[in-house]
Amino acid sequence: MGKEISHEGRIVEITPDFTSVEIVSHSACSACHAKGLCGFSESETKLVMVPTDPYTERQVGDMVNLVLKPSMGLKAVWISYVVPLAVLMVLILVLSRFVESEVWVAAGSLAGVVVYYLVIWLLRDRLKNEFVFHIR
Repeated sequence: MGKEISHEGRIVEITPDFTSVEIVSHSACSACHAKGLCGFSESETKLVMVPTDPYTERQVGDMVNLVLKPSMGLKAVWISYVVPLAVLMVLILVLSRFVESEVWVAAGSLAGVVVYYLVIWLLRDRLKNEFVFHIR
């Protein structure tokens, strides 16, 4: 099995239900020696809610590793990239068979992808329960 997906973070809040962990995600440019010159370097702080484990002693300010199973990362790639690409390709092929105008084929195909992402957005609470980080 592959490696786990992990991010280092700092605990900022602990409640009986959730532990809030702040992670800083850096762009690829952040390690570049010329990042101050080009203006493209950026880092973003994200707050991740992790279920609190009542059997561990952690304090606000502790550095921890957030871990996600590799299968969840692969599932996220499928949901985010592979399925929408397949929807786009199928719609292009099907619509081009029945519609003569390429503009309408493109518009219909893009509309199909927009509908797909709208459905994903509507199912976000259900998906949020599937993609859960754990503290190690």
